[in-house]
Amino acid sequence: MTPVPEDIEQVLIAPRYLAGGGDPAWITAALHRACGWSHGNDPLMPRVLLTSPDQQAMLRLDPTPDQQWWTVQHARTAASPAWSASFGARTPVEIIAAVTDTLTHPALPTASLAADPYQPLRQAGWHEDEQRHALVSPDGMACVEHFAEGRSNSWFVDVADESRQERVWRAYFSGSAPPHLITAFTHALAGESPLPRDPLHVPLLGRHHQRATTRQVPAAAVAFALEKRVKALASRGAPTQPPTSPPGVPPRRRSR
Repeated sequence: MTPVPEDIEQVLIAPRYLAGGGDPAWITAALHRACGWSHGNDPLMPRVLLTSPDQQAMLRLDPTPDQQWWTVQHARTAASPAWSASFGARTPVEIIAAVTDTLTHPALPTASLAADPYQPLRQAGWHEDEQRHALVSPDGMACVEHFAEGRSNSWFVDVADESRQERVWRAYFSGSAPPHLITAFTHALAGESPLPRDPLHVPLLGRHHQRATTRQVPAAAVAFALEKRVKALASRGAPTQPPTSPPGVPPRRRSR
């Protein structure tokens, strides 16, 4: 029997939006085991469908080439319209998880419901690009735009190479998506802490802009990271009073 190593090699990648997709279970296992989302099994289809306990929200992971792999859809309610969000295959799961963790939080502070999605980016030093009507990361690789023109109202997040010709990944939020969910995403997008990855799964796209640090970590810590995350999410407190409806103040808009 091959002995299990005590330590394994891990790479920490910054900026975090160039770390690659990561382990999908970081999202799917957490939703199912910690938040009670149900799933259907179809062994002939390489996809995952998860539905919230109240049947209002659905997450779809469908590895279709040249399409968005992740989609979150939420049905219309008495307090809010239907909305959707989607994420490309190379979107780091930790950044997507910021959205699903916020969506499923049972005791979300109501003060965050009116948050400005641009605020975390400005605080992280992202700058205005008047030509593209967007906020752009310091390295120029990531771009966030709120496109509002006529009946169009959507948020786009693009990560691409220096020439903007080859896209690394794209995220999309419909204009009716709750602002605090978009803010959760931009906060995770602009975060300074690097993301850990297996050295064999470091993406090539954007490598010239990556800052990679190799370290040795206990194998047990890596093996139980997901279990620790699930337990932490499951232990979140229940609300002490019924949640209030989101205020009707839209986030700052930008038009092309």
